[in-house]
Amino acid sequence: MSILVVDDNKVNLFVIETILKQAGYKDISLARSSNEMIHILEEDLSKNHGRSTYNLILLDIMMPEIDGIEACRRITATEEYKDIPVIFVTALGDTHKLAEALDAGGSDYLMKPINKVELLARIRAALRLKEEKDWHRNQDEKISFELDLATKVQRSLLSEPILNDQIKITRSYKPSFNLAGDMYYWQQIDSDRYAIFMFDMMGHGIPASLVCMYISSILREAVRNLVDPEKVILELNRCMTLLEEKTKVASYYLTGIYLLVDTKNKKIEYVNAGHPPGYLYIDGKDLIKMGQRNTAVGFFEEMHVNKITIPYNNQFQALIFTDGVVEAIDDDEKKALEHLEQVSQYQWPEQEAMTPLNVILPEEKQKNQHDDMCVVLIRGK
Repeated sequence: MSILVVDDNKVNLFVIETILKQAGYKDISLARSSNEMIHILEEDLSKNHGRSTYNLILLDIMMPEIDGIEACRRITATEEYKDIPVIFVTALGDTHKLAEALDAGGSDYLMKPINKVELLARIRAALRLKEEKDWHRNQDEKISFELDLATKVQRSLLSEPILNDQIKITRSYKPSFNLAGDMYYWQQIDSDRYAIFMFDMMGHGIPASLVCMYISSILREAVRNLVDPEKVILELNRCMTLLEEKTKVASYYLTGIYLLVDTKNKKIEYVNAGHPPGYLYIDGKDLIKMGQRNTAVGFFEEMHVNKITIPYNNQFQALIFTDGVVEAIDDDEKKALEHLEQVSQYQWPEQEAMTPLNVILPEEKQKNQHDDMCVVLIRGK
């Protein structure tokens, strides 16, 4: 328990030090000025790897050069010291001055001449406050570390771009929070077929993100074993229903769009489960809206799935996205979708295709969005 006492009067320092030692406080540092106090704090910081070990500062108000109020302002403005409680020890009876001292960051004050019982009582109260602040700070650091770890795990589940002679799959991903509810995944099934899936978990925060990662793991197995869009969607719906039954938590559901591209037989099969429409631009002339033809996954225990098959002759490009993109473009959903229709027919230079969201939405409009944004661009032949 380290206490720093600051007073320009030697007698006051001796009196306070004596009271503290008699009460069992052994780790006591003394400073005769604000400058000396700052030097002691900085030295302590350098010895302890950037973290202060002081639990309390007893600070006189009236001192030469830098008074106690200004010194307190400097302490509370410094990240490493701001949680150290400061008790002002003063002979001033000016209530305005005392109010100024507390506004500067002081947690309490004590009038001179010093009353031993009162001093020790106020110290105990201040140390309890410090202990609570330290506990909360440690918890915050622990939560922050765990969130960062969970974020890295979630990001590791996202697929890397595919760029080959048959197909090019690129994406943009802008989560609104560390952990996101939007995810995408693709997999090459065999030499000619590619499965591409995008989904948006309804809800926000850690619970939705955890369900999102659970579904992502289920999705990989379902795509690998079942392949067919209709069967994959039904399996995801079964798992979502089972999750709700086992956990007894609030109902979660997701919207999603799944494309199975067959470059050998020149066809695209897809299922849209309550997701914003994707756009498919066929052979440089026909624009097809891949609209909602099914309910969201996990919404109902029994789900009927409509799979659509679209042939092409030479080439295609598909643009799929989450609702956060639509909302960021324009408050008017119709106008936003019209803009996305136009972009879907865009002839993408390779560099721009690597970050499709930047073509859809200026970078300044991508900032501070309240929902995750995800865009996937698929170009094949």
